[in-house]
Amino acid sequence: PPAERRPIRELPDELISQIAAGEMVERPASVVRELLDNALDAGARQITVRLASGGVRLISVEDDGAGIPREELTVALRRHATSKIASLSDLETVGTMGFRGEALAAINAIAELSILSRFTGADSAFVLDGGTGELRPVARSVGTTVEVRELFFATPARRKFLKTDATELAHCIEAVRRHALARPEVGFSVWHDGKLVEQWRAATTPEQRLADALSDDFVSQSVAVLREGGPVRVIGRAGIPDAARSRNDQQFFYVNGRFVRDKVLSHAVRSAYEDVLHGQRQPVYVLYLEIDPARVDVNVHPTKIEVRFRDGREVHQAVRHAIEDALAAPRAGDAVASTDAPQPFFKQTPLPPSASWSQPAIPFQARERGAGDFEAMWPRRSEEQGHAPVTASSQWQTEAPAMSFRAPVGLPDDEAQAPALAPTPAPVMNEDAWPLGRALAQLQGIYILAENSQGLVIVDMHAAHERIVYERLKTQLDGAAITSQPLLIPATFAATPQEVATAEACAEVLPTLGLEITPFSARTLAVRAVPGTLADGDPVELARSVLAELGQHDASTVVQRAQNELLSTMACHGAVRANRKLTIDEMNALLRQMEATERSDQCNHGRPTWRQLSIRELDSLFMRGR
Repeated sequence: PPAERRPIRELPDELISQIAAGEMVERPASVVRELLDNALDAGARQITVRLASGGVRLISVEDDGAGIPREELTVALRRHATSKIASLSDLETVGTMGFRGEALAAINAIAELSILSRFTGADSAFVLDGGTGELRPVARSVGTTVEVRELFFATPARRKFLKTDATELAHCIEAVRRHALARPEVGFSVWHDGKLVEQWRAATTPEQRLADALSDDFVSQSVAVLREGGPVRVIGRAGIPDAARSRNDQQFFYVNGRFVRDKVLSHAVRSAYEDVLHGQRQPVYVLYLEIDPARVDVNVHPTKIEVRFRDGREVHQAVRHAIEDALAAPRAGDAVASTDAPQPFFKQTPLPPSASWSQPAIPFQARERGAGDFEAMWPRRSEEQGHAPVTASSQWQTEAPAMSFRAPVGLPDDEAQAPALAPTPAPVMNEDAWPLGRALAQLQGIYILAENSQGLVIVDMHAAHERIVYERLKTQLDGAAITSQPLLIPATFAATPQEVATAEACAEVLPTLGLEITPFSARTLAVRAVPGTLADGDPVELARSVLAELGQHDASTVVQRAQNELLSTMACHGAVRANRKLTIDEMNALLRQMEATERSDQCNHGRPTWRQLSIRELDSLFMRGR
């Protein structure tokens, strides 16, 4: 039977606050996040977080910010009371961490809350009891302390969903870490049950905070990211492919200083790593996007962890190109820096007193050599040392395959699998200028062994040449359309309204993918042509998948991905095969080409192309010095 009808009426304020708490307070870490936002908005330079029982029994956040005036303390606990916005225009250009004015009221509805604060210039501090509303004077320096006890005491059913104290503590520490990465000039400490469990002192440089909050390994195994121009600025660090992990626990993205999770941003990052990441490995990165607040809507999620961009394509392209440019320069060209002395990735400029990562006052710097510099690196070094420049004729002389990979008739199998090689001896140069060193020998017809100033270099010759051919093909076919194969009988299928709309909107883009998809009726699409290399596949399944991706992502991104997949297959067939015997001159030519090729550290499938064994590692293997 239908439920008894109840009259429409306004909810009581207490129930409204509890509903709001249910939206924004999932666990103790949610409270920590909200209180940290308020502390940073108050200009705090040192923040201390004290927890008990994973934050369930006690959460105390103490800061040295500007404090709250006595007459505003009681107002602070009212719903939608805030000093951060006052009009719609303020809401559309939010520049603070918090802005809704719901957090304190919502927390007070489900826990025992008290606020102790002394305002700048005030003679004394005052403490407010959130339960009784009692306000009394106390002793305290300038700043604020918010204590939250017995979380969810008013809603005991919520406590059943909490995990162990250790798990809740880990989430609280992670919430503090996210804020610490955004504000390196602020000191943070976390205490649990009376013991100091984590501390990050105020950093004088951004690199120091990254090393403290993540690890020195993150610093040494990542590259600087910097892209400026237009309304979007992207800075930070992106891990090299070798640093990828099985989990996504080291992925931090900030928009105007606020940690966010966003599909546009995550897809842009993943797209940038497509050519260099193997399998389902997850890249590591800490990236900061600066954009006009009017071009991003932060008021789309109760916890403020999601955003919406006015122009998602603009942001996607900026992020993707920023990471691609950072990863493009091969590490083989960095003279294989010693792990004991990693190169600085930001200018060593001390932070100004009130600087944050979201302010332009902190200068960032990409690596000294950009991707474009590598094309001219070797000629420049040769000329500086008084030798003839290395020209194309002295490089690896394998003509990039274009349309066909038919092997010459009559050659042995191992010779027939690779294009003809016509290397010429490399010019006489100072071998110390060769990051990948001088070729010594070939191992089992698979690996090249080379010696450089650091020790031994081992190169997978097929993987390395595959990347070289792939990058050359991409350059040659940049912007060209994929060849299509018309179908004798068009393949029709019942399409959704979204698929029909996407096919019509992308009518000019589909031919560049080798596809021809036209309306057959109001709810039917016809596939009339497919890429020539996929002529034997299912045209309907192909059309559906392409339309689905075009509907979600920028068309140019989809086109480039499809072209790259085709070229990757061509490069794999065109690269020198394993068991191909190479001369020393051919091996040296391949090493030099690697040093001048973008992304040559990984093959097209994301596997490494070379490894360095230092003298120290070799000494350790043979126990020298023990």
